Amino acid sequence: MTAAQPLRPDLARELIALADQSAPRWSRQALNLLDAVHLGRGRHTDHANAKWLSRILAEENWPGHRLVGADAARAAWQIALHADDQPGFQRTAARLLHRAAQQGDAPLKHWAHLYDRSLINSGQPQEFGTQYRLDRDGLRACPIRDPASLTARREGTGLPSADTALSALRERLATPGARSPDSDTVLLAALAGAA
Repeated sequence: MTAAQPLRPDLARELIALADQSAPRWSRQALNLLDAVHLGRGRHTDHANAKWLSRILAEENWPGHRLVGADAARAAWQIALHADDQPGFQRTAARLLHRAAQQGDAPLKHWAHLYDRSLINSGQPQEFGTQYRLDRDGLRACPIRDPASLTARREGTGLPSADTALSALRERLATPGARSPDSDTVLLAALAGAA
């Protein structure tokens, strides 16, 4: 990955603006703090953002570090993560992000999160244990394929242990407003089935 000036600073600004505009809503949605009207508006925004990003993917491939810089690449990843009503788009984005990660143009752990998200949204078990649901019983991981080999798969992508990740997620959810660069990476279903 490079720290050089991105090739498309205009695209970088737009990606960051879209993600920044949606971030407060994503945080509130993760904590089940949105009413039905705001959930609907948010879904519409996420859908529009994904449509916009899909045009970028068609024109430029994955907007990685070289094209848009690290912050905008992270914003593209967040937009793709939140396109939950478009599993086909998420699969395509995950495939392109994986290719970018293999070329050193994106973090492999971002691909792992998006790949898991696309699997969960397609009704399949996740591979890397990055996606969780918040329900009446608390926070729990979405179904995981072959849990016995989960540690090795996570290590191979640069993810921390599942226990470490779950502890960090619980701490973040207990501290409203707390964010990390990778904080928008969990699938949290609304308690009343609004998802």
